[in-house]
Amino acid sequence: MNVPNHIAIILDGNGRWARAKGMPRSYGHVRGCANLESICYVIRDLGVKYLTVYAFSTENWKRSRDEIEGLMTLFRTYLKRCMKICEKNQMRLKVIGDIRAFPEDIQKSVARVEEYSKDFTRIYFQLALNYGGRDEITRGVRRLAQDVADGKHRPEDIDEAVVEGYLDTAGIPDPDLLIRTSGEQRLSNFLLWQLAYSEFYFTDVPWPEFDKAELTRAIEKYNERDRRYGAVKEEQECLRPGL
Repeated sequence: MNVPNHIAIILDGNGRWARAKGMPRSYGHVRGCANLESICYVIRDLGVKYLTVYAFSTENWKRSRDEIEGLMTLFRTYLKRCMKICEKNQMRLKVIGDIRAFPEDIQKSVARVEEYSKDFTRIYFQLALNYGGRDEITRGVRRLAQDVADGKHRPEDIDEAVVEGYLDTAGIPDPDLLIRTSGEQRLSNFLLWQLAYSEFYFTDVPWPEFDKAELTRAIEKYNERDRRYGAVKEEQECLRPGL
């Protein structure tokens, strides 16, 4: 089985899964967080090199105050556990998104775990917190515009590679496979630039129940597809002699 080099996951359905079981939404987030830890081990064993997960979007601030406070508590707990998780998996963690919106102690925890894990190379794990694809591009364009004003770039020299260097994911290859759980079939403002040529896999399984078997099914479906980039394959085939 050909394992994708980079898998991105939209962790969806925690709250609905909990409600269906007669539990508060916060219970679903706790179980979803525990499942993320389990999936990291599966990802490691499969040989996937890069994992990016959508944990908290720029739009998630619109949720109820109680749910937001519960999520902040969960982030604090998870970031503390990340030290052990990163060491066990030899996993480098990087948070993407604008974390300046979070309380100062969470920002410090992010900096601490990023520094602690910076030399691990078995898995590169990107955790999207207060992340939105449009916000990421906007922030990147602002920095690029300032550098142009400062004479660091000429407008005529700006290409895709230059733009990518101003994104949160600079230096990380684009995802080969995007997985979204819990039945929704949209990007929800996630990695809008980076997912241009990714394969998509949607499943009705809610995130707390997404396990190794479901991940394997997603990768098997990925293997059934003929990877094409901008119809290059078709054009090359048409140019072959006799066609």
